[in-house]
Amino acid sequence: MNDVADGFIHNMISEGAYKLEGNQVSQLLNTVFKRDAKGGYDVNKDWVGKDAHLMLEAMGIRDHHNTRLIICEVPADHPFVTVEQLMPVLPIVRCQSFDEAVELAVEAEHGNRHTASIFSKDVDHMTRFARVIETTIYVKNSATLAGVGIGGEGHTTMTIAGPTGEGITCAKSFTRRRRCMLAEGGLRII
Repeated sequence: MNDVADGFIHNMISEGAYKLEGNQVSQLLNTVFKRDAKGGYDVNKDWVGKDAHLMLEAMGIRDHHNTRLIICEVPADHPFVTVEQLMPVLPIVRCQSFDEAVELAVEAEHGNRHTASIFSKDVDHMTRFARVIETTIYVKNSATLAGVGIGGEGHTTMTIAGPTGEGITCAKSFTRRRRCMLAEGGLRII
C-alpha cells in the first residue's frame, strides 16, 4: 500500500497542497493546538477555520498564499489524527493493508458515529468499511459535505439528529437517519 500512499501524496502536492517535513509537523502542532490539563492536546480555537497559508506564515513559511491544504505523514496516534481540528490539515497514516486502515479509521472516529468517507473503486471495500464504521453520514469518492447534500444527492441539512447533535434530520421523529452517498450518481441508502 506504500505505492498508493506515495501516489496520493504526489497528487496532493501537484494539486497545490503543502507537505510538512521533519520538525515542521511538531511546529504546526504547537502553533494550532494547545496542551490540555491532562497533558493531551486541544485545538487552539484561534486557528479553527483559518486558511492554510496563514498557518504556514505563522511558522515562518512565506510565499504560499494559494495553499489551501497542508498535508503531513504522522503515526495513527498523532493529535492531528485523534483530535477533531476543523482546519485545512490532512494527516496521512501509512497502513500495510486495507484491514489495518479500517481498524485505524474506526479508532480515530472514536465511536461518534458522525461522518466517514472512503475513496475506492472496490465495492467490497466500500461495503465492509460502511458496516464497520457505522456513521450517520458515509460518503464514497467525494467530499464529506456531499453527504449532507452539498454537491451530492438529496436536500442540504445541517440540523439536529446526528449522534453529536447535528446532521441528518427527520421532521417526523427527529431520529437518526443514516445516509450513504456515492459520488457521481448511483447509490443512496437511508
